[in-house]
Amino acid sequence: MSQLSRREFFVQSTLYGGSLWLLLNAPRPRALRAAQESTRREVLDEAQWKTVEAITGRIIPTDHEPGAVEANCVNFIDKALAHEDAKVKPVYDRGLAGLDLVSKQRFTKPFVDLTPEQQDDILATLESGKVEGWPAGDVTAAEFFATLRMHTIVGFLADPKYGGNRRYAGWKVVGYPGGGHHLGGYSPAQMIGTEKIKTVWGEEV
Repeated sequence: MSQLSRREFFVQSTLYGGSLWLLLNAPRPRALRAAQESTRREVLDEAQWKTVEAITGRIIPTDHEPGAVEANCVNFIDKALAHEDAKVKPVYDRGLAGLDLVSKQRFTKPFVDLTPEQQDDILATLESGKVEGWPAGDVTAAEFFATLRMHTIVGFLADPKYGGNRRYAGWKVVGYPGGGHHLGGYSPAQMIGTEKIKTVWGEEV
């Protein structure tokens, strides 16, 4: 995605005023503690981790700017599923199994071994909900994709202390300098763009 299309993507995802905004600001004390203690896997097994990482990498791909892989969104997701979002872990278990089933039926390979174009094709069918070969059950393809997409965006933009947005990758992409209230707030000149703002990672924008 270009910088413009990425910004449009986040806006279209109702970041400012919708459910994602609430999720970005929801307290996650247990996930916070886990993310600060370790980057080791907690609930995703090795195969699930690699598949989730690959999916996030197609939802927010890497181009001239970092994407979800560089932002370590998979680590954010793992910590969230281990703690505050544990109730949706079954959605991941069933969804990941369904994803690989569909991938093998269509391309004879698991999702992680597909080309980026093939991965995008699979994910587009999941988003549409019209997936041939998706296993019957209480987790639909569209529900699985929507859940992982939401977690990816939150992991890309939430405070790095929760395990994602590594090296402020997401904030740099969308032009967010960090919480100014921690630095005493922004001056009127900074607010209208006539004076530089120092970001939390030390640059001026």
